[in-house]
Amino acid sequence: MSTILAITNQKGGVGKTTTAVNLAACLAALQQRVLLVDLDPQGNATMGCGIDKHAATATSHEVLLGEIALADALQAVDESGLFVLPANGDLTAAEVNLLGAENAAGRLRAALDTVRERFDLILIDCPPSLNMLTVNALTAAQAVIIPMQCEYYALEGLSALLDTIQKVRRATNPGLRIEGLLRTMFDARNRLANEVSAQLVEHFGDALYTTAIPRNVRLAEAPSYGLPIIRYDNSSRGAQGYRDLARELLARLQRSDAELQP
Repeated sequence: MSTILAITNQKGGVGKTTTAVNLAACLAALQQRVLLVDLDPQGNATMGCGIDKHAATATSHEVLLGEIALADALQAVDESGLFVLPANGDLTAAEVNLLGAENAAGRLRAALDTVRERFDLILIDCPPSLNMLTVNALTAAQAVIIPMQCEYYALEGLSALLDTIQKVRRATNPGLRIEGLLRTMFDARNRLANEVSAQLVEHFGDALYTTAIPRNVRLAEAPSYGLPIIRYDNSSRGAQGYRDLARELLARLQRSDAELQP
């Protein structure tokens, strides 16, 4: 049975989609069977994997509304074992149509249950806001990965997100946990970044990933070519960062599984 992880932050511009695309690609490169679910109407994760969001007719929009089976909407990225459930602007309509619908918060979870046996990991790229799409992602997920920049405004956004996670636990998903916090666009030469990083270590301890993703021009360029960083520039610091994160994530999940064994 696959592990489902929502990658989310209610603050935009923190590297959420960059993390979703590149972590998914690096996990696939480590022989994991990976599904990346694009749940953001901007469709940036879809485009970042080389899929034309404008041409996609079977997307997360149709899946959430029950118009198509999730398995029929999946697109293979390459031979690595990475699949994508694409998204585009149509997803905005799904959010509106879900309001008041039966099992509105559990639509994605029900859809993913039909394909979970096919994958080792399912990553969900959430929109940068709290809405019915994000609630669907947090209801479906077992755990949350929170990308954030090391700046004080990011700490304020983190507080709001933690409050949201608590509300989802009470309402639809009592087992939801924080898998980890990820420092993105990190510059160790920046005093403020180091100060905020130290605060994160103090408050979150082992929940903070040891890996920090560096600020890297090649990472910023890769989406315009529709490629994950390991296919755009595998020798870049950004590629190394996401490879390290993928290995760290797998090690943490393996430890968690071992701790749950009788």
